[in-house]
Amino acid sequence: MANKAKFIETITQGYAFKGDSIVLGAAMLGGEAINGLQVKIPLRTLNRHGLIAGATGSGKTKTLQIIAEQLSAKGTPVLLMDIKGDLSGIAAPGTSNPKIEDRHAKIGEPFVPSASPVEFLSLSGEKGARLRATVTEFGPVLFSKILGLNDTQGGVIAVVFKYCDDHKLPLVDLNDFKKVLQYITGPGKEEIEAEYGQVSSATVGTIMRKIVELEHQGADLFFGERSFDPSDLVRFDEQGRGVVSVIRLTDIQDRPKLFSTFMLQLLAEIYSTFPEEGDLDQPKLVIVIEEAHLVFSEASKALLNQIEAIVRLIRSKGIGVFFVTQNPADIPEAVLAQLGLKIQHALRAFTAKDRKAIKLAAENYPITEYYDVAQLITELGIGEAFVTALNEKGIPTPLAHVLLRAPQSRMDVLTDQEIDAILRRSQIARKYSEVIDSVSAQEILTKKMEQIAREQQEEEYQKQREKELAQLNKGRTTTRTTRAQKSTLEKVLDNPTTRQIGRTLASELTRGLLGVLGIRTTTRRRR
Repeated sequence: MANKAKFIETITQGYAFKGDSIVLGAAMLGGEAINGLQVKIPLRTLNRHGLIAGATGSGKTKTLQIIAEQLSAKGTPVLLMDIKGDLSGIAAPGTSNPKIEDRHAKIGEPFVPSASPVEFLSLSGEKGARLRATVTEFGPVLFSKILGLNDTQGGVIAVVFKYCDDHKLPLVDLNDFKKVLQYITGPGKEEIEAEYGQVSSATVGTIMRKIVELEHQGADLFFGERSFDPSDLVRFDEQGRGVVSVIRLTDIQDRPKLFSTFMLQLLAEIYSTFPEEGDLDQPKLVIVIEEAHLVFSEASKALLNQIEAIVRLIRSKGIGVFFVTQNPADIPEAVLAQLGLKIQHALRAFTAKDRKAIKLAAENYPITEYYDVAQLITELGIGEAFVTALNEKGIPTPLAHVLLRAPQSRMDVLTDQEIDAILRRSQIARKYSEVIDSVSAQEILTKKMEQIAREQQEEEYQKQREKELAQLNKGRTTTRTTRAQKSTLEKVLDNPTTRQIGRTLASELTRGLLGVLGIRTTTRRRR
């Protein structure tokens, strides 16, 4: 009994905050929820990022739904990555049932069904406002890291961006970039080498293959215009509630490179465009990345370093980032160390590797005298979790085994008709669904290359023509010489003296010949 009283005192003091907060549920001891012993998260520290981890079916998705709808009600916009397709229900009020009523009676918190204002976004073919970005917006460093290039290859990327900047060639999509690569190894090779130095064709070939690989994962749908404005994520409805932007990504699980490309670009764009805010009373925006292992599993070391840097720095912009995954081991240690809120659902131990992972996961939480964390973490029920957060002074709160409240919104998906109705009312769906095909590097260089080809063709034709004329003139000279020689002979033969000598000579030759044959013409005449 004394132990329970001490526990209640520890939790009460550890989760007492001066500022506003959101309620997760009630603390548990010995497998029983203590009515009214609320476990809360202060809004002021939610820009210190967070982790929601647990095995499949343990309740992670409902936990992030609880957090998102409460943040929205408190006036904080939220961005959700809906990879499994089960978060759309946040746009509709939930319904009560005996299990929900019983759970809330144990927690000591009434269940009030409510919906949140929602915008649906899409990265590919799903219904929603289309998210796009231009290649130029990535910049050479980030674009190189997305492609996983080495320093030499990254240097070529930097040359391409510099050349396009200097010559006013907009890099909108991947076709633009590929066209520039073709140009610098073809008609523009001498121009590039004169301005920026030699570029290896082998290196360009490697970069081209990397881009094709990215295209195969659907990146050609992502790169383009109209570019998404991150400020459209920070919007409110008429009641002052933060808009929950749900990115529908059910067709993206087999394309991790596209997902990590999008996430890194979004975080980088938010960081570069949002002003410094310092410590706010509540976050300006909270980003929840579901299935976070997809971001990290395909990432190179350089990309991981970039993500780590952005996560570390973006909190000063008033932005909180929550990672949702099955095991804390899915998150790199450098990132995990920056996550102030940790919500751990049940983990299952089927193999020796699983047991090691559970032991490591237990060591991520504050030491407590009330729980055997490594043991209890395998016994947590659905809708139960270990929770520790940061208080308003940045100190970790006591570890609590929590019976979580139920989402106030629908715990099921919306129908297609309901989604269509939301999109028809959307303020941004029409804006971003419009595809803009502006004149960019591809069109400009295609015309330039065609002009160069025509000039080369004309030059080749002129050379061939000159060659043919030279041969023709040579033939005419020979003919004129021959004709001149014949004209001299003809003049000699036409001369009267020459003709007379010719006749006399012919007569003498005839007589000589007849004489040899013994024929006398005079004798014949006498007879």
